[in-house]
Amino acid sequence: MIKLDRIDLKILDILQRDARSTIKEIAGKLNLSTTPIFERIKRLEKAGVIDRYVAILNPTLLGKKLTAFIHISIKDHTKESVEAFVERVVSFDEVIECHHVSGDSDFLLQVLLEDIEKYNQFVMEKLSVVPNISKLESRFSLSVRKKTNLVYIQTGPAK
Repeated sequence: MIKLDRIDLKILDILQRDARSTIKEIAGKLNLSTTPIFERIKRLEKAGVIDRYVAILNPTLLGKKLTAFIHISIKDHTKESVEAFVERVVSFDEVIECHHVSGDSDFLLQVLLEDIEKYNQFVMEKLSVVPNISKLESRFSLSVRKKTNLVYIQTGPAK
């Protein structure tokens, strides 16, 4: 694990909130020159702490109005079968998250689709033909009360 100091954490917080922040803007917020900010960001990228930079899209404005959470139980839990299952389901564009979970099911998928008809089509044409599924149970999001991509980091007292 990489050692992060308070400045590293503040840089990460700024970039999580706006990945388009320039090095000059970050330096200004932290009262530092641009060179150490640039070097720290490069070190954080190289270490993998900063995984990538992305644009967060509004799915509703793109016609994706249905979020479903699908609990899936599988029949065969051998390493090969689990890997084959995962490889197949993560290849579906509709699947935005796939978690191997504890509890009554083995996997939890989050899928994003236009509507219930597209959900039915997804289940019937894609999921139902995936080998090794023994049970599938869905939950639908009625409303979103919190959604963030921010990883909580303690940055210390505010200046």
